[in-house]
Amino acid sequence: MAAARQFLLYLQERAIAPEAATLAHEQGFLDCKLKSYCERHGHQANDVSAWRWGYTSGIHMVLRLVQGQWPPVSAPATRLEAFHGELCDAYAQWLLAVRGLAPTTIPNRRAEAKRFLESLGERGDRSSLSSITVADLDHYINCRALQVRRVTRQRLVICLRGFLRYLHAQATINRDLACTLVSSRRYAFEGIPPALRAEHIDAVLRATRKDRTPKGLRDYAILLLLSIYGLRAGEVTGLQLNDIDWRKDQLHIRHSKTGVESFLPLLAPVGEAIVKYLRKGRPATGTRAVFLRARAPFQPLRAGSSLYHLVEHRLQTAGIRLDRKHGPHAFRHARAVSLLDAGVPLKSIGDVLGHRSTEATAVYLKLATSELRAVGLEIPVEVSQ
Repeated sequence: MAAARQFLLYLQERAIAPEAATLAHEQGFLDCKLKSYCERHGHQANDVSAWRWGYTSGIHMVLRLVQGQWPPVSAPATRLEAFHGELCDAYAQWLLAVRGLAPTTIPNRRAEAKRFLESLGERGDRSSLSSITVADLDHYINCRALQVRRVTRQRLVICLRGFLRYLHAQATINRDLACTLVSSRRYAFEGIPPALRAEHIDAVLRATRKDRTPKGLRDYAILLLLSIYGLRAGEVTGLQLNDIDWRKDQLHIRHSKTGVESFLPLLAPVGEAIVKYLRKGRPATGTRAVFLRARAPFQPLRAGSSLYHLVEHRLQTAGIRLDRKHGPHAFRHARAVSLLDAGVPLKSIGDVLGHRSTEATAVYLKLATSELRAVGLEIPVEVSQ
């Protein structure tokens, strides 16, 4: 609210109505604030991205309330921008209708395609697009690789391959350039999924339960769903009132990643936490989503990513300091570990988590450290020395 108030004062001093605010006005406000920060502290913010988020979160909320949508969708200024928009829209439709990709995946693919087209400059128009070469692809990937991690570089190549296949299928380019792209090498099971320990989960649940505010009641119910059922963040934010069958004590879960639907037993602690939130914490609105924002406008939590800050805040409140960042997915990993420790078969764990195959569940075997120690081989003395 403080950030929104400062931004509104910034607009008022310049005689700009909030209804007429643009991205340029938002950027001008942030530039002024960053300049003031540097003058006051003698240096720039250590994490400029996090510093910006402290302002933009409130600004975007108030502008969505006033304008209905933010950031605004700007009309194409040139014929080239219009062509890029039409091509990317057709590509998104092809991904949905032909490739059958999940609706949550398509926006990222479309955005990457648009960035690639913009990197071509004037050569990205309708008449010159057929002349793109491997050198153009290398230049784009090299530039983008400097901005992202190794895992994201691989995803970048996957997105670009898909777009090139679409261009070739539509005869926009004569040669299928997708086969010329080589991504950074990643090995199966090379990483360790981030998981919280049982004592961490107990501590964060105890600390959150003490918060009797509407936000605390909401967060406690969300954390129970994450820790007990191992739900994905998007499955929690997508939960609707009609997904809870109070008579049968069942939860209807639509697994966002696989499309699988599950009916899980509504355990008493979870049901009681949801009831307390619905009665004492949830704003009275016409929306059917269970979990809403804690501040006006009282809208549903937009996506699973909105739970990352919630989880981080609750971990800090509980006094838990970890070496690496842990989001809502860490609760899912912790639930898988607890089921493994209890001797639950891998197939049953996959059914609870909504996996289609045992290969997807096998990733969590790396977290069963106690069982892995039991089968570990002794290191020969010659090697250890």
